[in-house]
Amino acid sequence: MTREHLTNLTRSTARRLALSLGITLAFVVVEILAGVFANSLALLTDAAHNFTDVLALALTGWALWVTTKPAHAGKTYGYHRAGILVALVNSTTLALIALGIFYEAYKRFIEPPVVKADVLIGVGAVAVVVNLGTALLVRRGAEHDLNLKSAFLHLMGDVLSTVGAVAAGILIRFTGLDWIDPLVSLFIGLLILWNAWGIVRESVDILMESTPNDIDLPKLVADVMGVDGVSGVHDLHVWSISQGLRTLSAHILTGDIPISEGAAIQAAVSELLSHKYGITHATLQLECEGCVPADLYCDIANNHAH
Repeated sequence: MTREHLTNLTRSTARRLALSLGITLAFVVVEILAGVFANSLALLTDAAHNFTDVLALALTGWALWVTTKPAHAGKTYGYHRAGILVALVNSTTLALIALGIFYEAYKRFIEPPVVKADVLIGVGAVAVVVNLGTALLVRRGAEHDLNLKSAFLHLMGDVLSTVGAVAAGILIRFTGLDWIDPLVSLFIGLLILWNAWGIVRESVDILMESTPNDIDLPKLVADVMGVDGVSGVHDLHVWSISQGLRTLSAHILTGDIPISEGAAIQAAVSELLSHKYGITHATLQLECEGCVPADLYCDIANNHAH
């Protein structure tokens, strides 16, 4: 993908994020007023969650812009990790909000306030439409970008939580049981916490340079060994710069061959890694048999001689 194409894609995504942010911010104000008037924790909970969406969308847009900046001497990998850091921040705020919801729900279980069910149903129904619309605005590209995925999950969490608020309003309307409102809020909090945990775990894995979950390293080594001219693999590292950018470095053992033949082996291994494993940036060091032996996974701290 050329830098010009990437810039155009970023601008398109940024416009969708800005529109989603504006709609969400306007609705936060409406939902807070309605929640206070209806005395509904479910609506106030959803308003708080929506406000974090505003922050999440703003951070997502900022990270999207930063990642387009080119690499330089101070940042040789560029700024791709900015999106991962934002995803981690977004998911952490989700977890903190969930804990706050649990505390408020507990207090309302002890002393359930009277809830205006009709207002809860009406505003909740509008919220479902608004949240679903904004979620769809940022959906494109979320499957390959953890930054966008964190924003999308923020918004989809709102969709499900507002559906829960509407359901709570209907049940309260026909049963008069006001404790249903904090009960629904409790389930909303659990949903938010579940989504947050998934993003936190994936973000930490990337920051810790873990091997991507869908890559079977023994199978990858076997495939590389199957390339004509490869007789061994060691000092292997596979990690992610961002969710969609995977990298690999390895020492490849070959026979005592000319550089031109080694270049052909290098190209064959790189093509295999790119097409079968989605590893688009591979650094391969060719060594002839009989060179310094090492384990498949080297301990960098104890291998200064390399």
